[in-house]
Amino acid sequence: MSLDIRALGLDLGSTTAKIVGVDHQGCLVWHHLEQARPRVGEQAGELLERARLASNQTERLPLVATGYGRGLVQQTTHKITEITCHARGIFRETGHGGTLIDIGGQDSKVILINPSGEVGDFAMSDKCAAGTGRFIENTARRLDVPLDQMGRMAWEAEQETPISSTCTVFAESEVISLIAHGQPLDAILRGLHRALIKRIAAMVIATGLMLPLMLSGGVAWNQAIQCMLEEEFKTKVVLPRYPQLTGAYGAALIALGSVTSQ
Repeated sequence: MSLDIRALGLDLGSTTAKIVGVDHQGCLVWHHLEQARPRVGEQAGELLERARLASNQTERLPLVATGYGRGLVQQTTHKITEITCHARGIFRETGHGGTLIDIGGQDSKVILINPSGEVGDFAMSDKCAAGTGRFIENTARRLDVPLDQMGRMAWEAEQETPISSTCTVFAESEVISLIAHGQPLDAILRGLHRALIKRIAAMVIATGLMLPLMLSGGVAWNQAIQCMLEEEFKTKVVLPRYPQLTGAYGAALIALGSVTSQ
């Protein structure tokens, strides 16, 4: 049975590629997520073909592309920044403004969203991987720890080993040295997560915290990230239903709006 898909949002990140379909009311009715591939344009075409088969549409659906690979999508109606798309997606789902933290594979963003859903201010960290999801992924691979278990191990650790290095490469060397000196693995993981949280917290302080505090991106499922943010700011962290799809969902809503406004 074909789905009632009226518009599409495509988020081509450095780690994953996401596509979302919405109906005429802007409800998320279909999505697909997969690992990002080097041939971005080719992957985008395959994702759009998936959407066409799901909707059984013969005509091209309105499409907005976002993410670092958006410039390589030829079929798009518009190409919109992740800042705007994440704000639109989270506002539609929650119905309120606040501070959105998006920890991506390549960069991290702190977005202030005003009560009407518009972006008030933002801060972005894209100069160093130490403040991104890539930092956690590389560490998991280096320590041979399953990525989906890292957050739980870090949060449940009884000790915390401080990580002084602010660079991913140097932090990796520091971790190896700490292991060689007998430091517990879970304590090191807790210290690594704390280092990331401190970087994110600095961005939040720079923009100013507007409650509630919200979290998107694949790292949102990491227990230590959630709990340490709540500990840092002494407030509950709100998660959308599909944290990794927030940008793609916002893009689809913008695509739908471009049709309904005509």
